[in-house]
Amino acid sequence: MQTSKAIDTIISSAEKRCAEKGVRLTEKRSQVLTGLIQSKKALSAYELIDYCREHLGQQLPAMSVYRILEFLEGINLVHRLQLAKKYVACSHISCDHKHGIPQFLICNGCDAVEEIRIPHSVINLLKDSVSEAGFHLASPQLEFGCYCSNCAPGPG
Repeated sequence: MQTSKAIDTIISSAEKRCAEKGVRLTEKRSQVLTGLIQSKKALSAYELIDYCREHLGQQLPAMSVYRILEFLEGINLVHRLQLAKKYVACSHISCDHKHGIPQFLICNGCDAVEEIRIPHSVINLLKDSVSEAGFHLASPQLEFGCYCSNCAPGPG
């Protein structure tokens, strides 16, 4: 779990990003983002509601959480994992430099998520292959079902 100081730094960066876009990171938005940061794994909206209640002492209605997640996704503070139908906090909230298209390793055992970088050349090859097949790429985000080191099946 992240330290309180580290979370405060991430939330400060999120507030700054919101201000730059002319919007506010309200208290409830901050609570949802904090829940995702602290959880260290992908959470559905309902899992996030439970997490915020159990760990942050906040009771949030489902419709509010869905609207908040949509808002946070719109300003790139969270990512929606299409395969898992869950959300994770962006691992680059506090970074000042530009990052590539997010790619995710998702543990099939515990839902832990790691955001990784894939070279633009690989993404461009993927786009070319999709185009050659007569399709148009809707999203270059890749999600890989994996097992983290804690969940990986042992030899045998």
